[in-house]
Amino acid sequence: MKISLRLVSCAVGFAALALTGALAQSPESPEAFSFQFVSQFDYPGTGNQTRPQKINTTNDIAGLFVDTSGASFGFTRFSNGSFSRPIADPNAATNFTEGRGINDSRLVCGDYTDSAGAFEGFFFSHGTFTNYDIEPTFTIVLGVNNAADFVGSVIPSSGIQSGFLSIGGNVTEFTVPNATATLDYQLNTTNQSCGYYIGSDGLTHGYWRASNGTIHAPIDPVGSTGTILFGNNDRNFIVGRYSDSAGATHGILFMPKSNRFLQYDFPGATFTSLNGINRGNTICGRYTDPSTGIDHGIIVQLVRTAAGGVTLPLAPSSAPAAVVPQRPVQIAPAY
Repeated sequence: MKISLRLVSCAVGFAALALTGALAQSPESPEAFSFQFVSQFDYPGTGNQTRPQKINTTNDIAGLFVDTSGASFGFTRFSNGSFSRPIADPNAATNFTEGRGINDSRLVCGDYTDSAGAFEGFFFSHGTFTNYDIEPTFTIVLGVNNAADFVGSVIPSSGIQSGFLSIGGNVTEFTVPNATATLDYQLNTTNQSCGYYIGSDGLTHGYWRASNGTIHAPIDPVGSTGTILFGNNDRNFIVGRYSDSAGATHGILFMPKSNRFLQYDFPGATFTSLNGINRGNTICGRYTDPSTGIDHGIIVQLVRTAAGGVTLPLAPSSAPAAVVPQRPVQIAPAY
């Protein structure tokens, strides 16, 4: 049975855009940190694409894997290294279920496609699925915190794909100004959230949203041809990835207090993505093996160090491009 949760209060609006400028270095500057590789892992089975998404305080990881037939399923990787059985929403009609977020009670959130090809959200806990939608044609749930508040993306009747937050049962939909699509990926204890949007230039850009609704955007490292931010922790350390003009994709950590990025690349790979970070600064993500094209999960630890890592400054904001009216489009979430 599909349970469709429709929340009573829905505040829809455009949050103010706060363009971030260069700030003085703080004690949390990227120069004080570097990455330490912990381990690589794969969902059991030959040829599976393993794509971790979020990590909780006890290092349980939620994600998705794609098998050799192209079917997609969610999973939980427990802190002891064991895996759950494939998570498949019973209403998924096309072998397409994605695990997207997890909190400390192991409540997993995600999305699936129904018989009409529409994206729907779900929650999974102790063997029980609860399906969730705001709009029946497109609702995805991308992150959940320990208060069971959550975020995602929805296409409302206006037709402009929006991010949303559900806090205490109250839903707020928002868009980054001039964006053609906005996706909200994770929120922390103080309801700061982060994600990405499609700008009027047709490129992806990162943003983070303060608990008072102020949107800080664009968040792009210098040299980026496309930035996606996936997760933040309670210190609002934000992880994601960006692509450069040479076609390589790099994992990144962004620290709003210093407005700089720390870059991480898995050795030998041209695609690395950092997707989730927990309170202890343990990060989950993935890289693509260039010789096989297979995605592998990774765990990386952010550590304090005098040497520091590869740092990048925040790209300066340019004048907003003129908004060209477009037909509404559906942007499937990145992973």
